[in-house]
Amino acid sequence: MNNRPSAADETPGLPARRAALKMLDAVMRRGESLDVAQHAACQGIEDRSDRALAMAIAGEVLRHLPGLDLLIDSMTRLPLADDAKARMVLRIMLAQTLALETPPHATIATALPLLQGGPRKLAHGVFGSLMRAGVALPAPELPPATANRWTALWGETMAEAASAALGSPPPLDLSLADASATATTAAQLGGVSLAPGHVRLPRAGAIEQIDGFESGDWWVQDLAASLPARLLGAGQGRSVLDLCAAPGGKTMQLAAAGWQVTALDNSEKRLKRLRQNLKRTGLDAATITDNLLEWRPDEQADAVLLDAPCSATGIFRRHPDVLYRIGARHIEDRAEQQALLLERASNWVKPGGVLVYAVCSLERAEGEDVISRFLADDSRYTIDPIVADELPSGIAPDALGQVRTLPGMLADAGGLDGFFMARLRHQA
Repeated sequence: MNNRPSAADETPGLPARRAALKMLDAVMRRGESLDVAQHAACQGIEDRSDRALAMAIAGEVLRHLPGLDLLIDSMTRLPLADDAKARMVLRIMLAQTLALETPPHATIATALPLLQGGPRKLAHGVFGSLMRAGVALPAPELPPATANRWTALWGETMAEAASAALGSPPPLDLSLADASATATTAAQLGGVSLAPGHVRLPRAGAIEQIDGFESGDWWVQDLAASLPARLLGAGQGRSVLDLCAAPGGKTMQLAAAGWQVTALDNSEKRLKRLRQNLKRTGLDAATITDNLLEWRPDEQADAVLLDAPCSATGIFRRHPDVLYRIGARHIEDRAEQQALLLERASNWVKPGGVLVYAVCSLERAEGEDVISRFLADDSRYTIDPIVADELPSGIAPDALGQVRTLPGMLADAGGLDGFFMARLRHQA
C-alpha cells in the first residue's frame, strides 16, 4: 500500500492511523509481527501516545478481524477483495469506533484521508450505514484456518475458549524477586496469588507506576511463562544455562531461586533490557550475546533451560497478529529448528542433571512431537515427570508428566498463555 505523506498529514491523529494501516499491511501481506512492523510504520511519530494508539488500532483490527469483515460485507453489494485498501481502512474505522470507542465523526476525519484518491465515498457510505444501523462489535472469532487446526489438535471446546480469550484483555502477572513476600505484595497491590512468588492484577496502567517497580520487587511475566523455571526448583548455588533467554523473566526467576545463571540470547538489544532489569531487581546473572547454533559453553551445567524459538501461537491474546502470520509451513520450520537446538543443548547437561524444554506454542508439532522424537533418538535422557504439587491449582501434568496449558484453563481467574514444557533427566 502506498501511503506517502501529504498535506493531509496535518490532520491531528492521522499519522497514527496511517501507521496502523502500514502495520496491518506488514502483518497481512509480508508476515511480519506487529512489534517488528511498528518500528518502520511509526517513523516520524514522536509522541508516545500516538505510537501506542497506532498499535492499539492495529491490534484491535486483528483481534476482531472476522467479525469486522462480516459487518463490512453486510453493507456492500459486491464483496471487496480481502486485500483491498478500502476494506482495510473500513476495518480500522470500525475497530476505532466499536472497540476503542472513538466518536464516529473523529473516525471519519482521521481515516478517510487514508483513501486519498481512492474509494472514499464507498468507505464513507459503508461506515455511515453501519453506524445508522447501530451495529455492535461481534464476539471475537479465530481465523478459520487457526480454528480448524486447533479444533483438530485439541477439540472444539478449546477452540471456543480461544475465541473467548481473544475478547478478554489478559490480566497482569508479576513474578516476585522474594517469594516469601507473596501474601504481603498481593495485599499491598490489591491482587491475588495463584502460586508462590506470583501476584495477578487486573490490567493496569503504566507498569512503572505500580508500587515495587522502582525498588525491583517484581517483573512482568505471564503465569504460564513462569512455570518452566519453577520446574528446576532451588538452585543452591548450582549452575544453569538459560538459552534463548531474553527478555529475561526466567533468568531472573532462576537467579532469585539461587542458581548461578548464564543467560544466552542472539539479540544484544533484548539482552540490554535484561541487564537493566537485573540491575533494577538486584539479581545477578552472566549474559552472553551469541547464536545458539554456533556457541558452546566451556563446561557442562547442572541444568539447562531451553525456551526455544517457536510460532508463539500461545501468546495470541497479547499478540493477535500470530493468528494471521503463522501457518503450517512456519510451524514445520520452527519444529525442525527446535529439534536442532534441543539436540545441541542436550550435550551441555552434566550426567544426572536436568534439561527443561519449553515453547509458548499451541502446536503439538512444536511441543509433544519434538520431545517424543528426541527421546526416541537419545537414550541418555528420560522424562522426569512433573507432578501436580509443582503446579498452580487448575493446571495438571499429562499422563507422561509433561505440561500443556491451553485456552480455557484458569478462565475464571483470568486465564493464561498457551505453553508446553517437559523436564528431562540426563541419566548418570
